Amino acid sequence: MAEFPIVTESPLLALPDAVAAPAGTPDAGLPWHHGDPLGEQRAATLGAAVIDRSTRFVIAISGEERLSWLHTISSQHVAALPDGTSAENLSLDANGRIEHHFVQTDLDGVTWIDTEPGRGPDLLAFLTKMVFWAKAEPRDGNELAVLSLLGPESGDPRILAALGLEALPARPYDAVALRGGGFVRRMPWPTGHSYDLLVPREKLTEVFGALTAAGARAAGTWAFEALRVEAVRPRIGLDTDERTIPHEARWIGGPDRFGAVHLDKGCYRGQETVARVENLGKPPRHLVLLHLDGSADGRPEPGDPVTADGRTVGRLGTVVDHHELGPIALALIKRTVPAGTALVAGPCAAAIDADSVPDDTGVQAGRLAVERLRGR
Repeated sequence: MAEFPIVTESPLLALPDAVAAPAGTPDAGLPWHHGDPLGEQRAATLGAAVIDRSTRFVIAISGEERLSWLHTISSQHVAALPDGTSAENLSLDANGRIEHHFVQTDLDGVTWIDTEPGRGPDLLAFLTKMVFWAKAEPRDGNELAVLSLLGPESGDPRILAALGLEALPARPYDAVALRGGGFVRRMPWPTGHSYDLLVPREKLTEVFGALTAAGARAAGTWAFEALRVEAVRPRIGLDTDERTIPHEARWIGGPDRFGAVHLDKGCYRGQETVARVENLGKPPRHLVLLHLDGSADGRPEPGDPVTADGRTVGRLGTVVDHHELGPIALALIKRTVPAGTALVAGPCAAAIDADSVPDDTGVQAGRLAVERLRGR
């Protein structure tokens, strides 16, 4: 498994019940749980839970051409992103492979981007290099830190009062400013009631404490990751490798489809691969949910091969214990492997969750046009 360096360490690790995420994992430097990881997951699905994700790297982009400029160098249609809305976005290489995944929010004349901690400096360097003559000014925006509020009781009046809000954003990707700085945006995952709070970093402990005092349960990254895996939402660098293209990772479609690649926008780096797969081909792999044998000695790790009859058919991603599903994982599996295939991941037997397999039986528009030209 790849090592993930600690970019920063959260002050919330000082809480008496906080257990640190294991060193060398993507969430090192954050609370992994607060003493009851499975109970914290239940709170995030049935009640309200707040999770520290403050190691995410934040970038701020100002300038009147920030959106039109970002539109030309990324996969999402953001040229006219309305104020107070958000989108997921990708930076691709020339071959259409994923280099960066990020979430962006435009609010009050600034575009805020947050991404994986270890990839943030490279993304900021890339954005800075690509400015040229555009009126856009990317900079380190880590004066804001990310918390996530999950659960159907997130809109409890006590929690709203702690945030100084009358209501949380109603639609996915909508965002509103927070009293005292920062903003809250609604996300479509990992649950149906998910909100990211970007708050002033110096107020991180204060805001977290206010939310737990208002009834939200303190939860760790274990809870967030378990629910993310259940929702089959990938995490770059963990559930992807250097060959991954957007179709494999379910990042296709604009914000209305909760994707990160808009299929009806102009030229951008990597678009040729996206268009070719969308119109003529199918991705070689797809992201699926695996159920792991919990009785096995030991656990597989991200990056381990997934095999069938001794033949490698995929790559393992996030591995986590879920409060209802038991040990589960995400994996990039060859598209031709049927859901009922007996698999092995590290020391564990594994099975594909049939409901997680994408339906790619349709005929693409480009392929249909070719067949018509051939008279078939």
